[in-house]
Amino acid sequence: MENSHTSPTAQAIHPTALVSPKARLGNNVKIGAFSIIYDNVIIGDDTTIDSHCEIGYPTPLTQGEPLRIGASSLIRSHSIFYEGSSFGEKLTTGHRVTVREKTKAGKNFQIGTLCDIQGDCVIGDYVRFHSNVHIGQHSSIGNFVWIFPYVVLTNDPHPPSHVQMGVTVEDYVAIATMSILLPGVTVKKGALVGAHSSVSRDVDEDTVVAGSPANFICATSKLKLKDGSGSPAYPWRKHFHRGYPEAVVTAWLEEFPR
Repeated sequence: MENSHTSPTAQAIHPTALVSPKARLGNNVKIGAFSIIYDNVIIGDDTTIDSHCEIGYPTPLTQGEPLRIGASSLIRSHSIFYEGSSFGEKLTTGHRVTVREKTKAGKNFQIGTLCDIQGDCVIGDYVRFHSNVHIGQHSSIGNFVWIFPYVVLTNDPHPPSHVQMGVTVEDYVAIATMSILLPGVTVKKGALVGAHSSVSRDVDEDTVVAGSPANFICATSKLKLKDGSGSPAYPWRKHFHRGYPEAVVTAWLEEFPR
């Protein structure tokens, strides 16, 4: 249940924090030193906001929509979240993250240090961003996606212009470090984009692309784990389960019996 920050259940607010009386804080919310919680904010139970954060930064672009942070979230220091976005439970960030307005993300979203999400994005459940990821406006990202450091999702086909064509990344995709996805590209379910790639056209399901420009390399099923077992590396959910709930892992093991 969401309560005013004056509720006795929301007692862990540092004396230097500035928390608007209009903000709605759940039970056991912790606010660190020098953080600012603006008016148009709803924060779920058992959430921690570290020091020097700005939560619900005002903007006229949201038509009054609040910032909603789901329960059991952790936002680390020096992060800025604009109003008008929503996040499911167990959002976790690194330090110095920026998230602009109208971002809609599911549960268990992890955002690495120095990531920049430019807003008007849709992001699914259990998505993982490593550090220094840039997500352009109008990006659409599915469930269980991995995006590694210094990846950029672009959106302007002939910059600078008013034309915006967001990138679409479907479920279970992995995008390796320092890759660039160009405007309007779709990376389909289960694909792997190799490191340092420039992706200028759609990527087929369960395939590997790499290079600049990125070209088809092979089916993901051809890649083997470099652990001496000779087992297939993909689909990765056959063997990588860390951080996922038991019910999700059980469903994967039923889909891919050993």
